Amino acid sequence: MLIKLVSIVKKIVFAFLVLYGLNLLINSFNIVIPINLFSVTTITCLGIPGLISLIIMFFIIR
Repeated sequence: MLIKLVSIVKKIVFAFLVLYGLNLLINSFNIVIPINLFSVTTITCLGIPGLISLIIMFFIIR
C-alpha cells in the first residue's frame, strides 16, 4: 500500500516538474500551459501523450 502511494506521489511531482520546465522553455513563444489540477492529473495519468494533448488544446482554445 505504501509503495503504491509513493509511486503516485512520484508521478505527481514528475508531472508538476515537467509542466514547470515546459513553461520555462516555451515562455518566449507566449505559450503557457497552466499548472492546475486538471493539467497535472492529465500528465500523471497519460504521461507524454497527455502533455502533447494539453499543448494541442492550448492551440485549439486560443
